[in-house]
Amino acid sequence: MQAPKQQNNIIVCESDYKHLQALIDANDTAAADALDAELSRAEVVKDSQFPDDAVAMGSTVMFTDLDSGEETTVTLVYPKEAKVDEMRISVLSPVGSALIGLRAGGTIDWPLPGGKVRRLQVVKVTRKSE
Repeated sequence: MQAPKQQNNIIVCESDYKHLQALIDANDTAAADALDAELSRAEVVKDSQFPDDAVAMGSTVMFTDLDSGEETTVTLVYPKEAKVDEMRISVLSPVGSALIGLRAGGTIDWPLPGGKVRRLQVVKVTRKSE
């Protein structure tokens, strides 16, 4: 599957970046490669300078399908914490790796089978410390 096309720059805090690099190094999978590709284009900033409206590990993210208007809320977690039935989505899932580092208002063009594309926009980001 092709990685989603990102339309925004992404930003990642140093602590997440270090943990995610270790996760990538420990997983020789296409999902880890996709996450590595996302992180390779990220701006890495000190944790204290990380914006409140950017998606970090542990963030709860509300996003909208711009075509259907459907809203979805997920929490971005590490693979061992993932529980799809609780909407706890692994950062190694396609949507998880696409969301990391996006800011509120950021969009993703999400390719679907048959050549269709879902356009998703981040509406709200709530960090675990809030």
